[in-house]
Formats: sequence, structure tokens, C-alpha cells
Amino acid sequence: MRIKIISGVGSGPTALAAFDAALRSAGVEGYNLILLSSVIPSAAVLERSRFVAPPGEYGHRLYVVMARHDTSQVGEEAWAGLGWTQEPETGRGIFVELHGTSKRSVETAIEATLVSMKDARPYDYGKNETEIAGIVCEGDPVCSLVIAVYTSEPWRS
Repeated sequence: MRIKIISGVGSGPTALAAFDAALRSAGVEGYNLILLSSVIPSAAVLERSRFVAPPGEYGHRLYVVMARHDTSQVGEEAWAGLGWTQEPETGRGIFVELHGTSKRSVETAIEATLVSMKDARPYDYGKNETEIAGIVCEGDPVCSLVIAVYTSEPWRS
């Protein structure tokens, strides 16, 4: 299984419009997002890449782990980040999804959360990885997001 790590930022006249702009920036605006908890299945391969929706998938379900942060306060920053670790031999692992008003606070929260979660599990996880995105509110509301895209599937009739 391949899991794509993608990110997006956007602004708009409302928080929802900013979220939509961030989804467009990430390339997943045509999907119904299904949020997952933070478990990475065995044999998963994670790749940071641009997401391009295959033709004909408009409206499909898209299974994701997502970090998101919105703000409408002028001058405030919106940062979102995913952190993860995987066992080198099996590929199984965990994601953490955090957000905040500075890149540094999100980095620190990701690291602390991964350390805690790794210590509480009996697995031999590898190094910690992160993907972080941010934007500054200059007037209109803004949204940042980082998404781990698992798979899509159509609705059944």
C-alpha cells in the first residue's frame, strides 16, 4: 500500500472557503474525506508527492489522516503537521496530527507526541518524520492542512 503525504494552504472570505481553497491546493477538493485514526498498516510505503486525482473519481470516498488549522485573526499564523514513524522491517507505524499558531510549536508537539506514543507501544519504530504547512492571515480567513492519503473508493448503488 502507498500512502501519499500532501499539503495545502488557502484563504477565502469565510473559514469554510479557506478550507476549500486548501483542499484545492492539495488536490483533493473533489472527494468526500473519511477521517481515519493514526495507524499505518504493515507494508505501507509513505511518499511525499503531489496528489493528482484520477479521472472519474469525483465524489468518491477518500480515506485520510489529516491535520488542519484555521484562523481569521490578522497577523496570526496557521500551521498544521503530520508526524509519523514506522518499523523498518514491517512498515507498520503511527501518525500524529497536530496544529498551532507557529511552526516551532507544531514541530515540538509532533516530536513530544511521537516519543510518548512510541514509548507506550511494544514495537521497534524507526526515526520520526514530519510534514508541516503554514500560512499567515493577512485579512481573509486562512487554512493550512497536511494529509496522508490512503485510498479512494466509489459509492455503491
